[in-house]
Amino acid sequence: MTDLTLYHNPRCSKSRGALELLEARGLHPTVVRYLETPLSAAQIKALLGKLGISARQLLRSGEEEYKTLNLADASLSEQQLIDAIGAHPKLMERPILEVGDKAVIGRPPENVLELLP
Repeated sequence: MTDLTLYHNPRCSKSRGALELLEARGLHPTVVRYLETPLSAAQIKALLGKLGISARQLLRSGEEEYKTLNLADASLSEQQLIDAIGAHPKLMERPILEVGDKAVIGRPPENVLELLP
C-alpha cells in the first residue's frame, strides 16, 4: 500500500480518533506532529493541491491567531494565508491524512477511511 502520512495533533480528540481508526485496521502511518515540526510554504501548497482546497478552507477560524492576524480579510492572497499557516501551524485544520497524491481532512475522523483501499 502507498505510504500514509497523518498530520497529527495529539491534543486533538479528532486527530487521536483518526489515528485510532487507522491503527485498528493494522495501518501505521508516518505521524507528523505539525505543531512541533511546522510545514514549509511549499509543503502546505503541495498538501492543498492534494486536498483540492484553498488555503482559506484549511484555516481554523476559531483560533486566536485567526483573529489577531485579521485572516478574515478577504483581500488576503493565497500566499499570505499559506505564510500565516506556516508561521502559525495551529491555524491548520487537523487531522489530515495524505495517501499518495490525495489527502483528506479527518473531520469527522471517519473521513480518513475514504482514502483507504
